[in-house]
Amino acid sequence: MNIPTSNLPRIVIIGGGFAGVNLSKKLANKNVQVVLLDKHNYHTFQPLLYQVSSSGLEPDSIAYPLRKIIKKHKTSFFRLAEVKEIVAERNEIITDIGSLSYDYLVIATGTKTNFFGNQAIKANGMPMKTVSQALDIRSLILQNFEKAAITNSKEERKAFLNFVIVGGGPTGVELAGAIAELKNHILPRDYHDLNADDMSIHLMEGNERVLSAMSEHASKKAEEFLSALGVKVHCKTFVEDYDGVNVTTNSDLKMQSETLIWAAGVTGAPVKGLHAEALVEKMNRYTVNHYNQVEGYKNIFAIGDIALMKTEGYPKGHPQVAQPAIQQGKLLGNNLIKLINNKKMKPFIYKDKGSMATIGRNKAVVDLKHYKFGGFFAWFVWMFIHLMSLVGFRNRVIVLFNWSYNYINFDKAARLIIRPFKK
Repeated sequence: MNIPTSNLPRIVIIGGGFAGVNLSKKLANKNVQVVLLDKHNYHTFQPLLYQVSSSGLEPDSIAYPLRKIIKKHKTSFFRLAEVKEIVAERNEIITDIGSLSYDYLVIATGTKTNFFGNQAIKANGMPMKTVSQALDIRSLILQNFEKAAITNSKEERKAFLNFVIVGGGPTGVELAGAIAELKNHILPRDYHDLNADDMSIHLMEGNERVLSAMSEHASKKAEEFLSALGVKVHCKTFVEDYDGVNVTTNSDLKMQSETLIWAAGVTGAPVKGLHAEALVEKMNRYTVNHYNQVEGYKNIFAIGDIALMKTEGYPKGHPQVAQPAIQQGKLLGNNLIKLINNKKMKPFIYKDKGSMATIGRNKAVVDLKHYKFGGFFAWFVWMFIHLMSLVGFRNRVIVLFNWSYNYINFDKAARLIIRPFKK
C-alpha cells in the first residue's frame, strides 16, 4: 500500500462514513499514524440521498472527497481499497490492493441494505444506500416519465407512473414526500401530454404506523402530511414478491409498478475474520463494550452502525443513525490517545439530540426530549440541522442555493438522465 514506515502507533480505520471521518479528524496531527480505508474516495451525507434520487440535488453536493478531509493531517493517509479480511492474530488486514499491519484497528463499515432474504425484491427492487444507487433511482423515475409519455397502453402508462416505496421509516417517508412534489409541481409543467392524476405513490409499512421509531405525534402528523400530498399510505402491509412489474403484498392489495424502491431496513456490513462470538449474526453487528472495543479483542474497535453496545437505556444497541456514529468517533479518538499513553479511557454515553423527518415543502416532524412539533418550524429546523451537518463549506453553499431555488420556483433542477438505468 506504500504507507511510510513509522515509529508512531498505526491506527487503521475501515470506512469513511460519519464514524470514520469524525475519528480521523479527532486524531489529526496527534502522535499516531492514521490510515483511512474506503472503497469510495468520498464521504456520503446519506440523510440527503433521497434528494439526489428525486432530482432535488446533484450528487457532488452531498459527497465530499476523503483526501480533502485529511489533507492537512501530516501523519494521516488515505487508500482507496476494499477490506476483504482481518487477520487478528497477525494484527493485519487483507485488502484488494494488498495487506497492511496495524497497532489498532477501527471498524466503521456501517450498514448495507437488508432484503430479509427476499431474492425477488433484491433482484428487481431499487435500494438506496449509495450515491450510485440514488442516481439509478433518479434515472429510472425520469425514464419512466418519458416512457409513459409515448406508450399507447393505459395499463403500461399506469405502471410507469405508479411508484411503490417499501419502508415507512425516515428514508421512505422523506422519499415519498419528494416524489409527491415531482407529481404536484414538475409533471404538470414538463409533461403537458400526461395527466398528473394518473401518477400514484404508495408507501408500504409493515408496522402499525409510519415513523414507528418516533413518537405517535410524529407518526400521525407525518401521515397527515403524506395524505395531503397525495401519497397512499398502507400500514401493516408487507411486500412479499416483485418481479419487476407485479407487486404482491400480504393482503389483497396487488398492483403493477415499474418502480419499487426498497427502504425497509439495513443490516451491518461486517468484515470477514473475527471470531464468531464477536458478531451478533442476526443483526451483523459487532458486540462492543462501553469503550467500543470488540468483544474478545483489546486493540480492535467498532464504531457507528456496525457496533452493538448494549446499555440500560439501549438494550438492543444504539439507533443506526448519524449521531451515535459521530459521538462514538469523536470519543474514540480521545480514548485511543489515552490508551496509547496508558491512561484510563472514558466510557461512551450517548446523548440523544432528538430525531426528525421532512415530508415535502414546509412540512416536517421533530421529536426532542421535551418537545414534539411539526409543520413549517419543524421543516426549518430540519433544514438548518442538515445544512450545518454537511461536510465542507462548498457543499453547504450549493445545497442552500438549490433549496432556495427549488423553494422559490417550485422546481427540481437536477432532473437529468445522465446515466440511463437498465433493469
